[in-house]
Amino acid sequence: MDIWNGDKLNMEFLSNFFETANMGIVVALFVVGLIFIIKGGDWFVDSASWIAEVLGVPKFIIGATIVSLATTLPEMIVSIVATADGKVDMASGNAVGSVTANTAMIMGIFIVCMPFAVKRKEFAPKGLMMLGAAVALTLGSALTGLIKVPGLEGKYHTLSTVGMIALFAIFIAFFIENFVSMKKSSVQIEPDPHGIGLQEEDDVVPSKGTATGKEWAKNIVLFVVGAICIVVGAQLLINGGTRIAKEMHISERVIGVIAVAIGTSLPELVTTITALRKKEGALSVGNILGANIIDLALILPICSFVSMGKGQGALVVSTGSVFDMIICVVAVSIAVIPTLFTKKLQRWQGIVSLTGYLAYVVYTFVAA
Repeated sequence: MDIWNGDKLNMEFLSNFFETANMGIVVALFVVGLIFIIKGGDWFVDSASWIAEVLGVPKFIIGATIVSLATTLPEMIVSIVATADGKVDMASGNAVGSVTANTAMIMGIFIVCMPFAVKRKEFAPKGLMMLGAAVALTLGSALTGLIKVPGLEGKYHTLSTVGMIALFAIFIAFFIENFVSMKKSSVQIEPDPHGIGLQEEDDVVPSKGTATGKEWAKNIVLFVVGAICIVVGAQLLINGGTRIAKEMHISERVIGVIAVAIGTSLPELVTTITALRKKEGALSVGNILGANIIDLALILPICSFVSMGKGQGALVVSTGSVFDMIICVVAVSIAVIPTLFTKKLQRWQGIVSLTGYLAYVVYTFVAA
């Protein structure tokens, strides 16, 4: 109880500080928060990937599980902290906005630069789980009645129990499917027979190496320090974003679904750029699919449990957030449905996704 009260006092202190601080300082700390999250996520990814590679985990599985968990940690921490602070629009906006940014912006960039063919039996399970999670989250929120929440303006939906169960079921299925994939050590990306502009990938299983105690210690330190940076950065990002939203007379949802979401998706962008440079298609696609499933199927249900743990009931989402969820479903559908039929992630999908995302960002700010 004393620990909880101490945490509450710390959050109140930060909130009061950001409400009264000079705007220049607030913006600077917001940027520092982003840097902490990006660098902390980088250290976290590096250490997690090193551990997985030493243990002999296949490359695509590293992308779909280890790297995905590591790169979604910023979104997870930001959304959980925002929920604990009562900033529900930022919590849901960050998680949903990150998936939209990952799919429409980051995957869009990747397939515009390097379209490639996929094996349907490998792509379909994760692609359909990602789409199913987006639909389950949207329906699990949109179909609940509107309620008035004390202390918040407007009316809100709640994330239903059925929706949470469906999302957790998808999350469990995701890890079971990854376990099966690991046992098979199968190839994720295959060359297109026509070959032009498509990247051939072999899912090479990393050889087990003998790691020294010094190397283990270094990576464990990076793992812990990276996590601390992400937590500290999340607090700076949330409080700074809230103050910036007030000064710009826009909602916390807009800051969450655009600025914070893109900021917390930067680790996925860094991973994608690295994968493009090294022509590691398997790592990039596995990372994006895995990250999106975790964002949708794990983060918001956890936030809902945090909300219930604070005696606030299930996580509430605004009507604006439900609109963001619908946009997310559209973005995921563009990435998944054509690919299931053509067995290719094609350049036109990337162009449509990037164009649509830009229009969505502009509309969101104009309508705010």
